[in-house]
Amino acid sequence: MNHITDNTIKILRLLPRAGCILLVLAAPVLAVPSMRDSASSTIEAPAMKKNGLGFVLLVSLQRG
Repeated sequence: MNHITDNTIKILRLLPRAGCILLVLAAPVLAVPSMRDSASSTIEAPAMKKNGLGFVLLVSLQRG
């Protein structure tokens, strides 16, 4: 009988840890639908500054 109670106590000790790990892993997955609902919260990358290097490269390749 002690073997069964020991196993039950071990399982009950692991349940809070397993619950916390599952909550941490599931939080990003559960946050995605809430981000899709609101159209105003758009995550965009900052616009890159244009240097004009592409045009210079194009002209120099045509001359060669």
